[in-house]
Amino acid sequence: MKLLDPSTFPDWVSPHSVHWYEQLSNLQGKYEYPWNSIYSEPNGETTFDKEVARMIKEKKVLDIGCGHGEFTMKCSHLAKEITGFDMTDRFIKVGNENKRPNMSFVVGNSKDPLPFNQEAFDCAYNRKGPTSSYLSLKQVVKSGGEILGLHPSDEMGKELPQLFPNFFSPSQGTPILNTLKQRLEQSHFSFAVVEIVNSLEYLQSPIDVIKYRCFGQNPNIFHRIKEENIDEITRIFKQNTSENGLPITFSHYIVRAVV
Repeated sequence: MKLLDPSTFPDWVSPHSVHWYEQLSNLQGKYEYPWNSIYSEPNGETTFDKEVARMIKEKKVLDIGCGHGEFTMKCSHLAKEITGFDMTDRFIKVGNENKRPNMSFVVGNSKDPLPFNQEAFDCAYNRKGPTSSYLSLKQVVKSGGEILGLHPSDEMGKELPQLFPNFFSPSQGTPILNTLKQRLEQSHFSFAVVEIVNSLEYLQSPIDVIKYRCFGQNPNIFHRIKEENIDEITRIFKQNTSENGLPITFSHYIVRAVV
């Protein structure tokens, strides 16, 4: 049985577009994954989070692409001051409703000049936020200040198009890495490197496979896939699952830069 390609549905929205983020904020109010997974450690996220915790102690910090501010909140316990920046109004409203005294949130688009004074921050981090932000960070982070970034890599979930052909689209080349390197080169930092960190993610059920693919999409897409393809997705899942779940690559790029 051939699986449906949800990206051909009329109400499919290009993932991580402005419209997609607006739709996600209306659906969930938060940027968080709706599927259940177990992650092997260490992984890109745990490594990044530890490095951020070290970097931000008693510093003035900028969080680029902060979403609804959950990670900003965690970091506020270590930072002197922290500012979350995101383009999605609803996410920023959620952040403002929960903020501590040393936190602030600003709405804006990182493709425009950042709305902060020159050298306003001691350091900055970008946890799965827009790569376009690197081009402006040199203006708002002090000379010698550190910048850390975490981004899904081109190898993320690379097994899924092979396991579920047509349902997942295979990616060609390394477009994310190429864009990252281009942004960093154009930013003229005194130092910048990109490291790839691979580990494993274990999807817990066939439904989680569908949720993974349909993240941020109109719920009608999820329900149609579930109705028409759940039997075939379940068959493939059972054939390939392990004791911990369905193993797929959990892969990230970590950016380390100095202004």
